[in-house]
Amino acid sequence: MNLAGFLLSLGATCRITRFITKDKLAAGFRIRIAGRFGDESKVTYLVNCCWCTSTWVGASVAAFAQWWQDSSWFHLAATALCLSYAAGVASRWLD
Repeated sequence: MNLAGFLLSLGATCRITRFITKDKLAAGFRIRIAGRFGDESKVTYLVNCCWCTSTWVGASVAAFAQWWQDSSWFHLAATALCLSYAAGVASRWLD
């Protein structure tokens, strides 16, 4: 994997992990997981823990990037996710 592919994968992993574990739009997903497996289950913990979730998201993104890092579709999607994450971080510091 080249440096650009790595950096895009890093940003994409950060944004997807944040979406799964913290975003209000994914709250229904986390609630359904807790309802199905219980509030104290390891699966529920997984979807609420950014460290845990990032391992699986990172592995998936890395595999995808390894195969398609030269694709313009990968660059477009990963860049959008990176910019979204950077804007979120910047807004916390600037607001």
